[in-house]
Amino acid sequence: MVTVTFIRHGQSEDNTRDVWAGWKDAPLSALGRRQAQALAESMSNTPYTHIYASDLKRAHDTGKAVHTALPSPKPPFTVTPLAREQYFGDAEGHKWAISIPPDTTREALHAQNIFPVYYERHEKFPNGESLDDLRERAVDAIRQCVLPHLDSDEGHVAIASHGLCISEMMGALVSLDPEADQTVSYRGLLNTAWTRVHVQRRESERNTADDALPVLEVKVERFNHADHLDGLEDTKEAEQQGSSEARAYFGGKIKDASVTNAHIEVEATPQTEKL
Repeated sequence: MVTVTFIRHGQSEDNTRDVWAGWKDAPLSALGRRQAQALAESMSNTPYTHIYASDLKRAHDTGKAVHTALPSPKPPFTVTPLAREQYFGDAEGHKWAISIPPDTTREALHAQNIFPVYYERHEKFPNGESLDDLRERAVDAIRQCVLPHLDSDEGHVAIASHGLCISEMMGALVSLDPEADQTVSYRGLLNTAWTRVHVQRRESERNTADDALPVLEVKVERFNHADHLDGLEDTKEAEQQGSSEARAYFGGKIKDASVTNAHIEVEATPQTEKL
């Protein structure tokens, strides 16, 4: 069995702005650095055996904060672009909008560098990724960051990533369990909130194809846990900044809190750094 803890990055300098920021590589804000430090201190005794992190600054630096706080000998720290946020293509860095006003068109708004949300999984901005595309990448992330550890004795993997990418990695992982509830949404993570799952093979349904994904048992222990932020100065105020719709979309409140098997606390080739 392997335990996997998915960690959303701390607040970035773009999180308080109503712009599309997928691969736009903004660093952590001052508050984000405090959030990452609080997270790291709360996890300083967690027996991680491997830490993976997106190569984008906000997630990489959050994962590195956790890694730094661990006692020696420290686990391997692997940087992978597979754990990046969804790529929004031509919309990157431009203004976000919840909908298209009735007196205009999407194309007219694009000409003004305003990019309204798409709501269908197959839709995407020019040169960007759809959620379906992100799911394919999330499956590759699970292949590289989780499945190789499946047969470790009580291994514990951490993956520092991004809100939408984590939701797709969770969906990809849960989809491998035929008995899991496939209707649950894992979107809406707070900054530095973490989600923890226990994963093991279902031996009676072992898949024999060499390239096939295994049949798993996936148990969600904790979702959107952020107790380490209690009392942290300005955190609640920061979570309320910017558009309420934007925060709900990228990492604010979740609409579907019906996670039945979790304890809900709050409504390319990888490059390895050898330390």
